[in-house]
Amino acid sequence: MKHLRNFSLLRWISLALIAAGVILLVFQLVVFSRLRSSFSPGSTIGGVDVSGLDIDQAADRLTQAYSVPVELRYSDSSFQVKPSTLGFSLDLSSMMAAADQARASLPFWSSFWDYLFNRFPESQDIPVLAQINADQMRSYLVSEIAARYDQDPEPFTPIPGDTFFSAGKSGLSLDVDRSVELISMALNSPTDRVINLSVKKSTSSRPSFDNLKILLEEVINAHSFPGTVELYIKDLQTGQDMQFAYQTGERLTPDIAFSALSTIKIPIMVEVYRVKDEPMDAETYTLLEKMMTLSDNEASDALMRSVLEQNLGPLYVSDTLEALGLQNTYLAGMFYIGAPFLKVYSTPANSRTDIIFPRDQMNQTTATEMGSLLSDIYECAQTGGGSFFAAFPGKISQNECRAMISLLAQDRNGMLIESGLPDGTQIAHKHGWATDTIDYYIYDMCDAAIVYSPGGNYILTLFINSPQQIVFTDGNQLYGDLSRAVYNFFNLGK
Repeated sequence: MKHLRNFSLLRWISLALIAAGVILLVFQLVVFSRLRSSFSPGSTIGGVDVSGLDIDQAADRLTQAYSVPVELRYSDSSFQVKPSTLGFSLDLSSMMAAADQARASLPFWSSFWDYLFNRFPESQDIPVLAQINADQMRSYLVSEIAARYDQDPEPFTPIPGDTFFSAGKSGLSLDVDRSVELISMALNSPTDRVINLSVKKSTSSRPSFDNLKILLEEVINAHSFPGTVELYIKDLQTGQDMQFAYQTGERLTPDIAFSALSTIKIPIMVEVYRVKDEPMDAETYTLLEKMMTLSDNEASDALMRSVLEQNLGPLYVSDTLEALGLQNTYLAGMFYIGAPFLKVYSTPANSRTDIIFPRDQMNQTTATEMGSLLSDIYECAQTGGGSFFAAFPGKISQNECRAMISLLAQDRNGMLIESGLPDGTQIAHKHGWATDTIDYYIYDMCDAAIVYSPGGNYILTLFINSPQQIVFTDGNQLYGDLSRAVYNFFNLGK
């Protein structure tokens, strides 16, 4: 009887334990089912932690995270912009569907047993899915950011009373394409929402020829020069040129006729090389050296008599100039005192009535045409082509043009254009001035040069005439300052 009672007690205890186990199992199943409807610890969707959240809660958290405005920074300015304004739209439904599918794909019972033994399933990591309208973003950047915050560089500007330009200010411009890339990366991140836009710095633009004209006016005014000044400048790298004529505070129409003085010896040299065959004989070359380096008038006449024509050599020079398209430059007689006047030349320049001053009727030119002739020599020396080849094919070689520049480079006296250049600057030029035959005063000065500089090679021709006596030191100082201003223009920052 006692054994039966003991068996009955054990049976009830066993049944109780089984019932308790079943109840505990059911409870755990209920708990697991609830947990299974949520994301496992460490799970992320689009980089957002959704641990323990159900589908709806996770969707709300993602929407919140990706709706936070991004901060755009342009230099020292910053502003908040909604993602939708930048063309961003989150593909929430696709992301949640992918996350739900990844979670549901885990086997129920194996997952449940892992849960019972405290083995959590692997965390899920669903990448962000979104669309970005790059055109919309680019349009916003251009119209709202670049239009407001880009800054044009400020150019160098003339310094009043000096021969230099003041430094300009660098500009800023938005690199739109690179900024689109940076913003796109930030929009696809729930945390990195600050973007330093890509901004390019543009260097201060060099002054224009108009700026140079203002500086030249300042220089002339500072010297209180009472006469007429004309310059011609040509950038030998770009071919861009500039004419500038000025008289007592007023800009004039360029192409004014000036006495050519000794610059007319440049056309004589060109004509000699056109006529003579290579190699140049020693006697002729010696005369060329005297003419170009010593400005010897007797050597000039001797060249025209021996190489061109005994009496009409000057007219041969003028004909060659006309063939080159130079209508305002001519030589109408020899240099010796009492030389006959061979021909009267009426040119567009000396026919003007708006600007009249005494000039030598025997030889005339304009700053532009003398500069054009130097440019022809330079181009021929560089390439063998140009106007010489077009007008006189086979008559003037590249080596001969180089020889002409070599002769021009021997005119070294440290005055006029040369006086405004830094020591050691290479210059090939022909200068001139004349004393009046009556009062022995100087009223005209001229210089025509090819200048070789670190910032680029250029042509500069400069002619001045004054109704009053030009004291040589004053005229030379004016030339030096104008030359220095032009040199500084080509060599900013060098």
